[in-house]
Amino acid sequence: MGLHPLEFSECYLDSPGFREKIRAQEAELDKTNRFIKELYKDGKNLINATKQLGMAQRKFAQCLGEFQFEYIGDAKTDDEDCIDKSLQEFSSFLKNLEDQRELMMRNITETLMKPLEKFRKEQLGAVKAGKKKYEKETEKYYSSLEKLLNLSAKKKEPQLQEADGQVEQMREHFQEESLEYICKLQEIQERKKFDCVEPMLAFFQTVFTFYHQGFELAKDFDHYKRELQINIQNTRSRFEGTRSEVYELMKRIRETPQEYRQTTPISCEGYLYVQEKRPPPFGSSWVKRYCTFVKEQKILHMVTFDHRSGGKIGETESITLKSCVRKTTDMLDRRFCLELDITDRPGTVLTVQALSEDDQKFWMQAMGGKEPIGHCLGRTYSKERGIDAQLDDVGLAFVKNAINAIEKRGINDQGLYRVVGVSSKVQKLVLLMIDEKSNDVDLSVSEDWDVKTVTSALKLYLRSLPEPLMTYGLYKEFINPAKGGSPESRIQAIHCLVHKLPEKNRLVLGLLMKHLANVAAHCKQNLMTVANLGVVFGPTLMRPQEDTVAAIMDLKFQNIVVEILIEHQGKIFADAPESCPPSPAPLALAAPTRQSKKLSRQSRPLAVYNPQVLDMQNVSPVADGVVSLASDETSMGSNESMSSHSSSASETPPDKSDHTPLCSTLSTGSNSKVSTAAASWSSPTSESPPAAPDKDPPEESVGSSRKAMAVYPCEAEHESELSFKVGAVFNSVTPSREPGWLEGELEGKRGLIPENYVQML
Repeated sequence: MGLHPLEFSECYLDSPGFREKIRAQEAELDKTNRFIKELYKDGKNLINATKQLGMAQRKFAQCLGEFQFEYIGDAKTDDEDCIDKSLQEFSSFLKNLEDQRELMMRNITETLMKPLEKFRKEQLGAVKAGKKKYEKETEKYYSSLEKLLNLSAKKKEPQLQEADGQVEQMREHFQEESLEYICKLQEIQERKKFDCVEPMLAFFQTVFTFYHQGFELAKDFDHYKRELQINIQNTRSRFEGTRSEVYELMKRIRETPQEYRQTTPISCEGYLYVQEKRPPPFGSSWVKRYCTFVKEQKILHMVTFDHRSGGKIGETESITLKSCVRKTTDMLDRRFCLELDITDRPGTVLTVQALSEDDQKFWMQAMGGKEPIGHCLGRTYSKERGIDAQLDDVGLAFVKNAINAIEKRGINDQGLYRVVGVSSKVQKLVLLMIDEKSNDVDLSVSEDWDVKTVTSALKLYLRSLPEPLMTYGLYKEFINPAKGGSPESRIQAIHCLVHKLPEKNRLVLGLLMKHLANVAAHCKQNLMTVANLGVVFGPTLMRPQEDTVAAIMDLKFQNIVVEILIEHQGKIFADAPESCPPSPAPLALAAPTRQSKKLSRQSRPLAVYNPQVLDMQNVSPVADGVVSLASDETSMGSNESMSSHSSSASETPPDKSDHTPLCSTLSTGSNSKVSTAAASWSSPTSESPPAAPDKDPPEESVGSSRKAMAVYPCEAEHESELSFKVGAVFNSVTPSREPGWLEGELEGKRGLIPENYVQML
């Protein structure tokens, strides 16, 4: 389990556990700050001490290899897992270079040092300042609260009201600061994944420019580098979508905090001041305790906790409640008090004080408390209702009508489903189409409703259903396959789950996925790839019942599920699967490993690296959390679907340029091929030894058996690899699923062969 999510509702409880979670995230950011400082120091050594370059590289590599990003939630996406392992990949690469001791890092200041230092000062520095402010507001609020609670109830009403108003103002200010602080904490935890790794990627770009040795090693890294760029852009786009949802949740909680208070049908919790009586002449004292009331057993657990004493937690005391009665001020000179009759202490009455009038009513309702005669509890709360959408024949007709209109009128419109319509028109269209008396409008010919209004209305209808299309009950089951397992097991698990949906849900979902696959097939015109559609429709088709930060952190996995449904809709919705395996555990799938074979300096071919600098300024955020990355040939980043995790990407040789549109392989069940948009290699001068021929098998021979001859010697590092000498001939050679490798037979044994070590015959 990584770091615990910080729920906004917990800001209003301010529990000991909540403070522990905050401290854990603060400690992680402190660790990140120390890491960046150390990295910055080591980078300066590389620039100013070229004579010590080898030693500085080893230290730098060690620093990278030992650090790991913590993540929020119980699992990582494939992209996050690749980013998490990227520092170890960078470390391994540097260790292979440390013997060269040549000047490779002249431009390190602009590509690495400044962005990291900017992140440390601006982002981590802002969190540090926020922490000081948060601690100051904590002290001010709880001090003023105690002063208020110690006020005599016999004071004049204007004085009491004035004191209440002052404390209420301080409470609101404290809670506002608390909301802002934990939001900033979690934002930086997510942001650092790409803000720290992206400068590393730019740094390696500079390394390649000046590095004239190690052609094969850099070539191996190039494939991984392009995959990592996609990982970063996908993580960034999911971050944008998640951040907007988090801010929306914070806004809702800020408006109605009581509705989001930490309570369940089983228990409720919060702070109470407990009166502790002492022998005469000492009187009594009031001690603040964090209380959890278990409703069914009527057990009240109390633990002493003082925010101003370093947050030290005392021992837990438990009592069994018999009854609860509100205590009026004419009985006790303190407000908001309750009298608890205790079962396990016959004749003992415990007096507790709530934090406010609303808090007192909350505890009375939870404990089944009674009002003194002549008193009543007061106001009640109600919720507004939205659009009354139903998954009935009328709704099904609207879905078909909208899809037909979109495919006839706007299938090639740029930003389809991403560009939204005018809110008032969208709501008007939805209300019109779900009204049985007036839903006979043919949207494919009607000019009253433009395409963006129709797409927005379709999304609004799906979001307004009383239960999401993929149901609350199956939400966790759909999410789990996206968190772990092989690409094939994910598809199989989701295939099974789709056929557990109610018939009408499955019918509508199938219609929608077929339509979205058609939209993605026109991505060259509309720019809406499978990954972009996953970002748009993930939260629309799937959502948990609870509105929490933890649930929002699962948005990235919702997108992956929708990507799989779009890419494999033909198979998934055709027939029910013959058998369904148990759901895989929600563990992050390991990233594909990149093995770098070592050649001696004399036998390794030389090359000159000619970079085409990645235009990072072309990354632009757009609506619905989708991020687009412009390039000359094809779009990278969020345009690349990662749902099946590098199956066809591994079929493409590392330096093979494939300019096929990324959306052209939607139904293949794998990721689209990536063009070499980041860099190109060219042969050096004639005195260099010739590089190993890097030929691709003809299109008609892919998947068939061929022969190959070794042009370099190789010693196996794993049982799955083959050892061979120069001139060895391999039989039955076929492409491997592992990037940059082939499979073949030598002397009766079949295993992996580095693709750049052989020449196809």
